[in-house]
Amino acid sequence: MLDAMGQRYSVLPSELLRRGDSFDLMVMDVALSYQHYQSSKKDAKTFNEMLDTDDLAKYAERVKNSNDDRQ
Repeated sequence: MLDAMGQRYSVLPSELLRRGDSFDLMVMDVALSYQHYQSSKKDAKTFNEMLDTDDLAKYAERVKNSNDDRQ
């Protein structure tokens, strides 16, 4: 992780250890995830695997049922 952050932001790993914090790690994770998402959109199969509508429908049904149980 330190190596990837150092390369991306042109900072030595020792500088990251000295000045970095968990927010920096979160930003790096979000940036790489978004970059992966954008590059995966070019490959329709991979993009569709990332957004599996069957899994989303099952999750939505589970949430709906749990909300019905509460009422």
